[in-house]
Amino acid sequence: NIGPCGYVSMGEPAFLSDEFSRNCPDPDIELVSTAGHGKNGALCVLQKTVRPQVVTAFELPGCIDMWTLHGPEAKGSSAEHSYLLLSRKESSMVLQTGQEINELDSSGFSTSESTIFASNIGGTSHIVQVLSNSILVLKESRLVQTVNLEFGSPVVHVTCADPHLALLTQDGQALIYSFKEGKLALTKTKIGEVPGRIKSPFTAISLYKDKSGLLTTESRILSQQTKGGSAAGARDKIKPKASKDLDDEDELLYGSSEAQIGMFSEGQENGTSQDKQEEEVENEPEQWQRYFEPVKKTFWLVTLRQNGNFELYSVPDFTLRFVSQNFPHLPDILLDNMSTRVPVQTADQLQSKLIESLPQVSELRLFGLGNKGRRPILMARMSDHEVIMYELYAYEAPNLSPDQLKVRFKKIHHGLVLRERKSRSRKEEKPNVSVPSNTFRYFNDIAGYEGVFIAGPYPHWMFLTGRGELRLHPMSIDGSVPTFAPFHNVNCPQGFLYYNRKNELHICVLPAHLVYDAPWPVRKVPLRCSPHQIVYHMESKTFAVISSVAEPSNKVWKFNGDDKELNIEDRDERFLYPNLDKFSLQLFSPISWEAIPGTKIQFEDWEYVTSMKHLYLSSEGMHSGHRGFLVVGSNFNYGEDITSRGHIKIYDVIEVVPEPGQPLTKNKIKTVYDKEQKGPVTALAAVSGFLVTTVGQKIYIWQFKNGDLHGIAFIDTNIYVHQIHTLKNFLLVADVYQSISILQYQPDYRTLSVISYDTHPLEVYAAEFVIDNGQLGFIATDSQRNLSVFVYSPEARESQAGQRLVRKADIHIGQHVNCMWRVRAKLVDPTTSQRLLEANQKKHVTWYATLDGALGHLLPVSEKVYRRLLMLSNVLTNSLEHTAGLNPRGYRTIRSLSRDLRNPARGIVDGDLVFAFSDLPAVDKAEFARKIGTTAAEIMDDLAELDRNAAHF
Repeated sequence: NIGPCGYVSMGEPAFLSDEFSRNCPDPDIELVSTAGHGKNGALCVLQKTVRPQVVTAFELPGCIDMWTLHGPEAKGSSAEHSYLLLSRKESSMVLQTGQEINELDSSGFSTSESTIFASNIGGTSHIVQVLSNSILVLKESRLVQTVNLEFGSPVVHVTCADPHLALLTQDGQALIYSFKEGKLALTKTKIGEVPGRIKSPFTAISLYKDKSGLLTTESRILSQQTKGGSAAGARDKIKPKASKDLDDEDELLYGSSEAQIGMFSEGQENGTSQDKQEEEVENEPEQWQRYFEPVKKTFWLVTLRQNGNFELYSVPDFTLRFVSQNFPHLPDILLDNMSTRVPVQTADQLQSKLIESLPQVSELRLFGLGNKGRRPILMARMSDHEVIMYELYAYEAPNLSPDQLKVRFKKIHHGLVLRERKSRSRKEEKPNVSVPSNTFRYFNDIAGYEGVFIAGPYPHWMFLTGRGELRLHPMSIDGSVPTFAPFHNVNCPQGFLYYNRKNELHICVLPAHLVYDAPWPVRKVPLRCSPHQIVYHMESKTFAVISSVAEPSNKVWKFNGDDKELNIEDRDERFLYPNLDKFSLQLFSPISWEAIPGTKIQFEDWEYVTSMKHLYLSSEGMHSGHRGFLVVGSNFNYGEDITSRGHIKIYDVIEVVPEPGQPLTKNKIKTVYDKEQKGPVTALAAVSGFLVTTVGQKIYIWQFKNGDLHGIAFIDTNIYVHQIHTLKNFLLVADVYQSISILQYQPDYRTLSVISYDTHPLEVYAAEFVIDNGQLGFIATDSQRNLSVFVYSPEARESQAGQRLVRKADIHIGQHVNCMWRVRAKLVDPTTSQRLLEANQKKHVTWYATLDGALGHLLPVSEKVYRRLLMLSNVLTNSLEHTAGLNPRGYRTIRSLSRDLRNPARGIVDGDLVFAFSDLPAVDKAEFARKIGTTAAEIMDDLAELDRNAAHF
C-alpha cells in the first residue's frame, strides 16, 4: 500500500544504464510520493516500467532466437548456464559462457542451418537441438544421437516438458518424442485420430507438466468423503432433525442449514453422545493439511486445431480428456464439450466462416506458476500480437461423467493492449494467418522471481509469486524485444539476455532495490516520521523532504493584554498532554535514499510548514538569469487568541568539497533569506522570475534583489488560498471554500489582475492546468471526490463576457485527490521507433494521486476519438455487468452537497470502462463495434494510442 499519497514529486532515476541515456525526446522520470503517518511515514519510489541494469551489451546482427543451456555438471536450481545458442535465418552460433563469453568452435551442435528450438532434457545431462528436419541429442557438446524427421513437412514449433518433446510441422501434424535411457524415441505421431475420419490439422501445441493436481478425473467431493469417512458420518449424525424444516430463505440468512438455530435445535436430549461425536469431528484432518499432501506429477499435451477446438491430451497414453470448441472466439469460460459435441461436419461449416475472419492464435502455452506451480495459467498469442490469459480452476458438477476432467478455464482480465501501432498513412493489411511464434519465455529465478516474459512489439514482464497476485509490468525503455532468455552466470547472477530492435544483445539484471510484486514496481524508504512535502532539486539532483515528529508538550502561549507569553502547565501524571509537531527540512540522495549528513534544518517549535516548492527566481545583484531555489512558507500556530505570523524562507543547495569517505556530503543547504511576514504564508509560486506568495488574505509578488524581497504588486483574495500554479504569466489560485480564480501578471505595468473566476462555492483540494495544444483548461478536485475541468470562454453566454469560468467537463472519481502534476504526452511509441503524433509536442497529460493510494491521469483526446469512445462507453454500460452494482454512468456523475442548478457537463470518458473492451470475447467485440458503426480493430488501435500516450515513468 502506498497510500495516502499526500504529495508527489517527479525526479530522474539514479540507476539508469548508459545504454538507455540515448537522445530520446521523452525524458525518463520516476515518481516519489509521501505516504503514511508517524512511525509508519515513508517515501515511495514508483516506476511503472521495468528498467533493467545492463551488465554489458554487444552487437550481433541477424539473430532471430536464442536459448541458454546448462552443462551436465549443473545441479539444482541455482546452476549456472554453460552455453548460449543463437539462431539466425541460415545458420546457428554456439557461445560458451563462463568467466567470459567465447564462441565454441568444434562441437556436436549443428551451426550450418537455423535452429528451431534447443533445451536441456533428462535433467541437465543432455541437450536437444531441433532443426527443421532433424533432432540432435548432445552430451557435453558431443553428438550422441541424430533423429531424422521424414514427415513430408518441416518443423515450425517445438515445446518441451522433460522427458517429452512435442513438434509441430508446417502442415499441422504433431509428433511426440520421449527421452529414455539416453536415447530419444518417437512415441506418437497421429494424435486423437480415429480411422475413417479426417481430423482438422493442429495450429498450436504445448507440453505441460502439471504440479497442481487440478487436472484430475477424480471427484474432489467423493475423495474428501472417503478420506474423512467416519468423521463425515459423525457429522451427519449431529445434524439436527429440524434442519430439513428450515427453508431456503433461512439458509441464505443464517448460512448453512447445518447450523442449529435457536428454538429449532433439538440436540439437548442426547447431550453426552453428541459430545463424543463432536470429539470425533475435531480429530478430522484440517482443511489446510491438503495443501501439504504430495501431488502426483502428470504430463499433458495442450493443442489447438484449425477448426477452433482447444484440446487436452494426457501423456503418454494420448487419450482426449478435454475439448472446448470455438477457442478463437475467446469466451470468458472454457467449458468441456466432451459429452455435448455436435457432429463434426455441421459444426465445421457453421464456424469456419466466422473463425476465419477473427485473429488467429499463433502461440499457445500452459505454465504452472505461483507457489509450487499450483496456479496453471494458459496463455495464447493472437496474430495481432494481443495476449489472452486463462486460469485453470477446479470445477465440480453432478452432470460431469466420471472420465471427464473436473476443471474449467476462466479468462483473466488484464487490460493490456500489446498491438503494434500501424502508422495512419500506410495501413498495410497483414494477412490473417498465424505464424507460430515463441514469445512466451518462462523463467524460474530472475532476481528471485518466477514468471513469464512476454516478448514482442510491446514487451511485458509477468510475475506470479507465492503471494498469488498476478503482476504485469511493461519494459518499454528499449523498444520491441524479439527474443529473451534467462541467464545465470558468475558475472550476471540471476540475470537475463534480450535482443532489441537495433540488433544489440543486452546482458542485464533486474534492479534489486525495487519490489516487483506490486501494481507498479516500488521501493519504500522508511522515515519513521510524518512526511508532508517533497520536492526535487534539479541542479543538485537531490530531494528535499519536509517531515514532522510529534512530541507531547506542556507549554502553551497565552495573551496577556499587550503581548503573548509562554506558560508551562503542570498537571498530575495521568493527564495526557497534547502533541506538538516539530518540523524539519532534510535533503535525500536518490542514489541510496539516505539522508545527506549535515543538511537537516530544524524549524522552531510551533512553526508549521504550509508549502515548499523549487522555484526559478531572477535575483539581481547575486547572479544573472534565473536560478533554482528551495522556497518554504511557514506559519506560527500559537492558538486562536494570538495573531498568526509566518515566514518566507529561501534556501540554496550549494556544492562543497565532500568529507573523506562520505561522498554524499558534497551538498549543503545555505539560507539566503528568512524573514517574518505580516500574516501566515500559505502558498508559493514563481511568475517570470518573481516570487508569488499569499500572506494572509493577500497575494503578493516579490522581486528577490540583493538578498532581500521587494514588493512589486498585490491583490486581495478570498478566504484561504492553499495552492497557486503558474503558466507563463497566468496564475491559477485554489481557495479552500471559494473554488478557483485565474489571475494575470502584466510585467509592463507591474500589476496583478483577476481575469476570471468560478462563482459557485467549491471546497478545492487540488488544482492544475490541462493543456491540449492551443487549448488551456483548469482542473479542480473537491471534497466531494469530483474532478472538474473549467475553461475561460468569453464568447459563451453563461460566462458573462469571460468574468465567470465555464465548467466544461466533470467526473466523480470516488477518491480524494490531493496532488496533481503535468507531463508532456509521449512523443515516441515504444512498439515502433517512429514518432507518435506531432500534435503531442504541446499536449500534456495531467496525472493525479489519491489519498487512497491510487494513481490516475487525464488525457486530452481529439473530438473524433472522443465521440467514438463515448458511444462505446454507452454500449458497454448497457451490456456489461456493473462492478459492485454501480452503474458507471450514474456513479461517474458529479456529486454536490447543495442543489446545483448547473447540469453535469460529463465530457470525460471513463477509461477503466472503455479499456474493459480489450478483455471481451471476440464475438462481443465485433457486435459492440458494429453497433457504433466501426470495427473492433479500429477501437483497439484507439485504445493502444491512448495507452502509449501516457506510458510515462
